[in-house]
Amino acid sequence: MNHKQNSTLLTKQQATNSRKWLQLDATGKTLGRFAAEVAKILRGKHRPDFTPHVDCGDGVVIINADKIQVTGMKEARKIYRSYTGYIGGLRETPYRTMMARKPEYILMHAIKGMMPKTRLGGQQLKKLRIHAGEQHSLRAQQPQATTI
Repeated sequence: MNHKQNSTLLTKQQATNSRKWLQLDATGKTLGRFAAEVAKILRGKHRPDFTPHVDCGDGVVIINADKIQVTGMKEARKIYRSYTGYIGGLRETPYRTMMARKPEYILMHAIKGMMPKTRLGGQQLKKLRIHAGEQHSLRAQQPQATTI
């Protein structure tokens, strides 16, 4: 039997026209759970007219990234690794040090890992803005304050 569902697929133009910006506050939120919700919004999976091959997600502005929390022993044990490109150039930065230096990186790293590793995923990731404090410079986008 051939059942045809009535589902709405968006074109690129329709997705661009219906895009809005959301402002999320990371204060007291758990890192992984918060990152998963943000990735879902960036991809557009929260919308009823989600289309897999179109960038139909909304833009996200995150404030208070320095107030994100982790559970258990992660604060003492979690390590961020980066490679300089030279022999023996593997750098390891503990979570606490990274939080003191670049709190935005912690959220960006977690969200980026949950996005598709494709050109579309990279395009969707460009709609993410992370700020350590209360202030952000995206007044023109008129982000709607939303809670998760």
